[in-house]
Amino acid sequence: MNYQSKVAGDPASPEKPGPGGAIDRLFEVTRSGSTIRTEIIAALTTFLAASYVIVVNPAILQNAGIPFSAGVTATVLVSFIGSCAMGLYARSPILVAPGMGINALFAYTMVMGAKVPLEIALGCVFWAGVLFTILAMLNLRTAFIEAIPKDLRYGIACGIGLFIALIGLENAKFIVASPDTIVALTQFTPVTLTFVAGFIITAALVVRRIPGAMMAGMIITTVLAIPIGRLWGDGSAFAGGADVHTLVNWSGLFAAPDFSFVGRVDLLGALQVAYAPFIFVFLFTNFVEALSTFLGLAEAANLKDESGMPRNIKESMHVDAVAALISAPLGTSPATVYLESGAGIAQGGRTGLVAFVAGLLFLPFLFLSPLLSLVPAIATAPVLILTGLFMSEPMGRINWADMEDAIPAFLAIVLIPLTFSITLGLSLAIIAFVVMKLALGKVSEIRPVMWFVAVLAAMLVMQVQ
Repeated sequence: MNYQSKVAGDPASPEKPGPGGAIDRLFEVTRSGSTIRTEIIAALTTFLAASYVIVVNPAILQNAGIPFSAGVTATVLVSFIGSCAMGLYARSPILVAPGMGINALFAYTMVMGAKVPLEIALGCVFWAGVLFTILAMLNLRTAFIEAIPKDLRYGIACGIGLFIALIGLENAKFIVASPDTIVALTQFTPVTLTFVAGFIITAALVVRRIPGAMMAGMIITTVLAIPIGRLWGDGSAFAGGADVHTLVNWSGLFAAPDFSFVGRVDLLGALQVAYAPFIFVFLFTNFVEALSTFLGLAEAANLKDESGMPRNIKESMHVDAVAALISAPLGTSPATVYLESGAGIAQGGRTGLVAFVAGLLFLPFLFLSPLLSLVPAIATAPVLILTGLFMSEPMGRINWADMEDAIPAFLAIVLIPLTFSITLGLSLAIIAFVVMKLALGKVSEIRPVMWFVAVLAAMLVMQVQ
């Protein structure tokens, strides 16, 4: 799930609705008790809250072999298409963009860890999107979600959050490998101290609930990193070569979009049985994240229908599924809905105009990728660490007094980061849940879908042995 900050208190009261117009009628702004001005301000707030994905997602995908510029192009296109569709079709103020966490699964677990060929990995993303779309169209979300115990879902979210934080710490080379203690704290250098300063500044902006705190923190940390390699310190460890000592290097302002990875998908290769667990994990993660985000934002902003379900949930799930489906052909890991949308909702955003305008704001970055490549790893690391923090929020909702459910949840929390694998940690936690229920003679509490999930998990664990 994608977190930046919880919506504090009640959403801001919208201004007095004004007279209608084409845009007003299309998005039913006045009818929703808002104004076009309020919706546009909310859209800008949402975009600023989630804009870090334009840099962070390509940076993660780059580890899988996708060029940074191609990752930017894919990220921008998916965010633009998904968000605009969410606004126009689902009439929802929720942003869609490549998901944080699931991109780490794609890059670090699949491509780097399991050595899955990049094109096949993208194929797995595509087929997961196909299944997600089928589930969304058949409206099977309730049965699927209810099969996974809520405490285990909380544990999985926390485990992925800790994994992302660990990646951020490693990217900043703040935590390094050690033959004596497995991992250890690095030596303090100008680069390390710059990272620490950037993290403190970014955290302070987030705590103060400044719109666009993540992006602002990355910009400030990048500025602080300019003197490294010029006035003090050495950034060659981050530059990938001993001949480059600076962290921030200018390579231009404008560049044509990079479509080199559009269509680079091996659809048939991804259908091999060995890759079925990966397809399932993509499907599971996207489906759970989407529904959880819709439920959370609907509760926070009271955007619910007469039955108490999130407003336009069926249409919203359709858009989210299609956005995930087009992600692989465009060259990125799956898209999903962003909880950062709560920042815009807190500003009074109520309609699809928020998502539509936020989607349009992504487009200029198709031509500004050289500017984005200025951002060094120590500037994106604080964002990853804080994202891990936000994703760990469900830990407090786990019923720790009920050991038979707490143990699988705990295993998910610790095994996902310690195995450096979302897939393995998730698989082992699911197997633990099934085994626990069997040992206690509570077979009736294991839903049929969970049996199927456990079999897929066992297949994956055996595959990596």
